[in-house]
Amino acid sequence: MPPDRSNVHLLYTARCLRGFGDGFAVIVLPAYLSAIGLGPIEIGLVATASLLGTAVFTLLIGLIAPRRDLRNMVLLGAALMVLTGVALPRFEHVALIAGVAFIGTINPSTGDIGVLVPLEHALLARSIADEERTRAFARYSLIGALSMAAGALAAGMTDILVARGFSHLAAFKLMFYLYAALGLMAAAVYQRLPRSPPEPSRPVAPLGPSRHVVYKLAALFSLDAFAGGFIVQSLLVLWLFEKFELSLAAASLFFFWSGVLSAFSYPVAAWIAGRIGLINTMVFTHIPSSICLIAAAFSSDLTVVLGLLLVRSALSQMDVPTRTSYVMAVVTPAERTAAASVTAVPRSLASSISPAFSGMLLTLPFAGLPLVLCGGLKIIYDLALLYSFRHIRPPEEQG
Repeated sequence: MPPDRSNVHLLYTARCLRGFGDGFAVIVLPAYLSAIGLGPIEIGLVATASLLGTAVFTLLIGLIAPRRDLRNMVLLGAALMVLTGVALPRFEHVALIAGVAFIGTINPSTGDIGVLVPLEHALLARSIADEERTRAFARYSLIGALSMAAGALAAGMTDILVARGFSHLAAFKLMFYLYAALGLMAAAVYQRLPRSPPEPSRPVAPLGPSRHVVYKLAALFSLDAFAGGFIVQSLLVLWLFEKFELSLAAASLFFFWSGVLSAFSYPVAAWIAGRIGLINTMVFTHIPSSICLIAAAFSSDLTVVLGLLLVRSALSQMDVPTRTSYVMAVVTPAERTAAASVTAVPRSLASSISPAFSGMLLTLPFAGLPLVLCGGLKIIYDLALLYSFRHIRPPEEQG
């Protein structure tokens, strides 16, 4: 598929639709699970099942996609999104919900993870020139974050539905059906993409000359994701619900502004990366955000906590477009789909482990321990990334 801006716009539109659905689902999910009687430990297990399923399916996509039409693959992903929204509200037993979470696309976390992400990344990379790559991924992340912020605000629709006579459970279920409808709309957008056959110059193996670099990045990304799994957004919502008795409407408003700050950090990240480099941008914006998270764990003042978390939101996601751009830059074009998957799978696997532990930690007297562990481990990751990759530069930073 030759570079084509119309394809880029279609991918941005699909990202917007998915982001809106993810934005309200990540808030409605823990509220729904609490409403049907599940506790922090069970909710943590559901989060683990969801992230583990994401890892397994992303791995399968990484093995299959280099030899398949990418348009067909994203259409299958959209169909899975529809099935998730239809199936989830039909069950209330934790084992059945965990099964749907494992197979489906609703994710307890925010950011660019999920079975469709490596496919969209590969399609986007095919549609742009190298010198536009970081800006294009920054716009992709910006659109995703803004749409997730709008979705977070839409989670407050449940209160409107309750005021109109619906029960809380019925309101939550309607939101899941809306999620399914967004999956149908995404499928309609993907259908307009041209066929995207495998790269003719692809290596025999999914990963070739860049294998060692990709594996090293994947190992470091897995540490970052393991840390982030302690406080995936659904568990952060649960922590705010339980420690400060934050209402769903207040949580929706807070996560809307949190998402807006994250969204506008993406173009700022691209601007910074153009001046100090991708790796430096990833590291020196990430560390202050982790310090804010640790500080929030020790505060008993809701205003202070929300302020610290908002500062964290403005900084913590600057590594998303820069990380994606860096991975796409240090591999050959034929390896991009596999590299996106191989670096995404360890992230999903690692992040799927920690929510189960976090659910148990949230029941301890000091419920802020998951925030401390997340922030501390992320700082270790940042320092290791800087040490290991500061001398490996993408093409646009050489010379």
